[in-house]
Amino acid sequence: MWPYPRILAHRGGGTLAPENTLAGVRRGMEAGFRAIEFDVMLARDGVPVVLHDPKLGRTVAGRGSVADLDALDLAARDAGAWFGPDYAGEPVPLFVEFAQYCKAHGVWMNIEIKPVPGHDAQTGTVVARLAAAMFADELAEGRVERAPLLSSFSEEALAAARDAAPAVPRAWLTSSIPPDWEARARALDAVAIHTDHKRLTAAAAAQVKAAGLGLFCYTVNEPARARELFGWGVDGLCTDRIDLIGPDFS
Repeated sequence: MWPYPRILAHRGGGTLAPENTLAGVRRGMEAGFRAIEFDVMLARDGVPVVLHDPKLGRTVAGRGSVADLDALDLAARDAGAWFGPDYAGEPVPLFVEFAQYCKAHGVWMNIEIKPVPGHDAQTGTVVARLAAAMFADELAEGRVERAPLLSSFSEEALAAARDAAPAVPRAWLTSSIPPDWEARARALDAVAIHTDHKRLTAAAAAQVKAAGLGLFCYTVNEPARARELFGWGVDGLCTDRIDLIGPDFS
């Protein structure tokens, strides 16, 4: 049900480096992590970039929407100075280069498809096809644990990913588990449910596990809570506190 790592560094390096950057991945690797979660959306020209926010201003200098700029324009912007002067000049990564770096360094990826509003299906299609091409050998050989896991809150994006590259595993992200969760997950051929740990109950966790699906939680920053979740049968989680919850945490 969950052939993947148990602990993922949230957005690369958690609270120790700027999110969704190669510097973040390197910081996570320094802490021993070889598994990360990160976000992908499309720029104006349809090229995927590694970003969380659809609007500029929080982690990337500027104003307006990501959908108003081409990928190379975004890649030329500073995505590190907001975090601290040591990271000034850290660029917005292009998805393909970022994923290739992770693959080359043995870093497993949970890729969250996070579309700019109105671009759900296109984003799901593009990201899934690129992931399938990048991991074609692993998927052909049945080594699913080596391939990335795509996840999204957007059911439209996940359905498009399923149709474009059915061999690439998918997980449905939902902030809380609704009554019809199983039907919706099955419709997407999802292998796992990803949900907010703050809204998860032991009973809901048991239902997901009884249905034969993986169960993953975001974003868990307290060791005691992580232990409680694992006691409920949760398979994996991501954390910002990679200094407190390491890759071998138990």
